[in-house]
Amino acid sequence: MLAIFADLVEKCIEVFMDDFSIFGSSYDVCLENLELVLKRCIDKNLVLNWEKCHFMVQEGIVLGHKISAIVI
Repeated sequence: MLAIFADLVEKCIEVFMDDFSIFGSSYDVCLENLELVLKRCIDKNLVLNWEKCHFMVQEGIVLGHKISAIVI
């Protein structure tokens, strides 16, 4: 997974094993980054589990940690 997104890591995506999180400084930037990542998934024939996908959340649980814009 890391090899697929190597050029995007730390710019707009964090990867851990088979999970990834997309981030940005604003709503529009997040949408642009999401578009980049989804296009890459299509190009590499990567299949996503849509039941585990959460879009446009301001906070959530990632790897057992509560993540938000304010605090990790």
